[in-house]
Amino acid sequence: MGKSLIIVESPAKARTITKYLGRSYQVLASVGHVKDLPKSKFGIDVEHDFTPHYVVFRGKNKFLTEIKTQAQKADKVYLAPDPDREGEAIAWHIAEELDGKAPRIYRVLFNEITETAIKRALQNPGTIDMKKVNAQQARRVLDRIVGYMLSPLLWKKVRRGLSAGRVQSVAVRLICEREAEREAFEPEEYWTITAKLEGHAPPPFEAKLHEWQGQPIHIRTQAEADRIVAALQGAIFTVSSVEKTEKRRNPPPPFITSRLQQEAARKLKFSAKKTMMIAQRLYEGVDIGQEGPVGLITYMRTDSTRVAAEAQVEAAQLIRERFGDPYVPAAPPVYKTAKTAQEAHEAIRPTSVRRDPEQVRPFLEDDVYRLYKLIWTRFVASQMTRGVDEATKVDIRANDFLFRATGTVEKFDGYRRVYVEGREPSEGESRPGLSEREPVDEGEGKRLPELHEGEQLRLLADEAGGLVAKQHFTQPPPRYNEALLIRELEERGIGRPSTYATIISTIQERGYVEKEDGRFKPTDLGRLVNDRLVRYFPDIFDVAFTARMESQLDEIEEGEKDWVATVKEFYTPFVKDLEKAEENMEGVKGRGEPTQIVCEKCGQFMVVKWGRHGQFLACSAYPTCKNTKPFMKDQEGIIHVAERVEQKTDEVCEKCGSPLVTKRGRFGEFLACSNYPTCRVTKPVTLGVRCPVEGCGGELVQRRSRKGRVFYSCSRYPTCTFAIWNRPINRPCPTCHAPFLVEKYSRHAGPTIHCPQEACGYQEAG
Repeated sequence: MGKSLIIVESPAKARTITKYLGRSYQVLASVGHVKDLPKSKFGIDVEHDFTPHYVVFRGKNKFLTEIKTQAQKADKVYLAPDPDREGEAIAWHIAEELDGKAPRIYRVLFNEITETAIKRALQNPGTIDMKKVNAQQARRVLDRIVGYMLSPLLWKKVRRGLSAGRVQSVAVRLICEREAEREAFEPEEYWTITAKLEGHAPPPFEAKLHEWQGQPIHIRTQAEADRIVAALQGAIFTVSSVEKTEKRRNPPPPFITSRLQQEAARKLKFSAKKTMMIAQRLYEGVDIGQEGPVGLITYMRTDSTRVAAEAQVEAAQLIRERFGDPYVPAAPPVYKTAKTAQEAHEAIRPTSVRRDPEQVRPFLEDDVYRLYKLIWTRFVASQMTRGVDEATKVDIRANDFLFRATGTVEKFDGYRRVYVEGREPSEGESRPGLSEREPVDEGEGKRLPELHEGEQLRLLADEAGGLVAKQHFTQPPPRYNEALLIRELEERGIGRPSTYATIISTIQERGYVEKEDGRFKPTDLGRLVNDRLVRYFPDIFDVAFTARMESQLDEIEEGEKDWVATVKEFYTPFVKDLEKAEENMEGVKGRGEPTQIVCEKCGQFMVVKWGRHGQFLACSAYPTCKNTKPFMKDQEGIIHVAERVEQKTDEVCEKCGSPLVTKRGRFGEFLACSNYPTCRVTKPVTLGVRCPVEGCGGELVQRRSRKGRVFYSCSRYPTCTFAIWNRPINRPCPTCHAPFLVEKYSRHAGPTIHCPQEACGYQEAG
């Protein structure tokens, strides 16, 4: 009897599974997809039901030959890529390649990489779910249609090398619209008045002016505030009511992908892509000493809050042992799951709560430990009892005015013994009638003294007379950080848990948005492209339209909708819009935006043009005059000549010890000595990508060959001679976990992002 063959996606998962299964199983890794649409051509037969033409990735033929050979020897073949659409498509493509080469082919799903889960899945194998495959095909074809057909338009009208994405462009639109809101926002002044009071029992406390003659009060100017303070001089402050209520605080549900990304951004300052990279490692298996490689968490791409019954029983036992019976709910909690969630999946949880974060910490890198601890504590908290608080609201009368003091005191911590959910500074309610997004003070954690109805209070005398009037201004809506952007995408139904990290990475890599103090703002290029896409493709890049497309992909997966019909519904209006845009979209390529700035070399006016590294001022007499300058825009949008970029860095000149500054030349940024021209030392800017040569410790930098061609090599040259032609991107491969990806460019396909490991074959739109 031959061995059974198991095919998974990653080598790490293969190693972990091999540990649990005996010699009767052979486990091979496909290292991601084995087939995809071709790089150099459209690859979709529009005339014949949008049939995709798949080709084998370069470097995967050797793997396919091996699995065909091994499959012929095996008594069974189990296809075990990840349990999602992409994994189903990988399984399908491998099955196609094995057609006739294996006697029996099964599909197995591992929600967690543990011995119990693996053996259970192998005992209950299934078949490939073509509904999932068709949903993946529909998404892939839709994205190829938009990217392949729209990018040439942007090359022609704006700048060569640009690209557009069906979902990514909508994310850019949200960021652009938020920026427009901020720019249009006009702050409104308002004032608050606080009374510092003391009753018969300590401590003193503060109460805020809330009403006047029974109506909510809004103080707009200092004059109004001063009149109210004057009117309250000599007033008697009397407690009119004391209301105490018990508030029950429900524990947060276990993590789904989007919530994990948001909480990791808030608490750990991780980007979405970093969170998913570490979570993938935790899922596939981490070596924890004597136990060997173990999958520490369940599958990390999920929108379901369901938890297996045995995991809930184990959690209840641990909670009872550590914290006692009051922390164990009477029945295992059940959390609401979105309609689009796949109930076959579970929430993200530890595969065993008995693997305490501190127990496995010696075997984990710091960031891996921190994310595992976040997942572990969140899950344990989700299985605990509610917290209970006592909220007190005291209303105080003074003439026709009503002041209010609030306080909240914890009576029972419950799940908060383990975990407290993070909050954005901008989260919370807004003051009625005002448009700022400051949270309302609910008196959380503030204990009020014992007060009684009818009790007279003493206004504490100080320099302000016991009444403090304070000026405020309404605030514009905040820019999105990663947590807020993911929440916005999720709430609007744009993308799915598995796509958020890629969306956020892609829009930055394309230069459409950038981060400022950790928050996203559109670049000039992003605004320019967004303006044209929204104007000429009002449906395709509409937020609601994109959300409907996501719902239709879910319907395909459920077998409720035909994938070809869905693509056709999209394609027909898109082609019409494309034809109109080809004819009517105004181009900026080759021409510049006029300015009133005069070229000091020839006297002609200068214009704003787009270059590879962004916008710059160029003489309108080009090519006769080739003068260029950097520029900046003030708050009114007026263009001014800027000094050449010289931003001081933390690095010092190795020759004279002066600080190095960042400068921009015709080939981009470089580092130069601030003591120029006395010291002429220059060096390339590192890309933030570590040299992959083991033990080197250098970083990759941009250089130029003798013929002027750009390449990338180790900063420790000539000690280390590592070099590549394609630009490195500081993002690990999601398939094989190579330390970085590379950007390639072709005349036909434009920019694309690849794994530098040829055997991997991972690729995405650039």
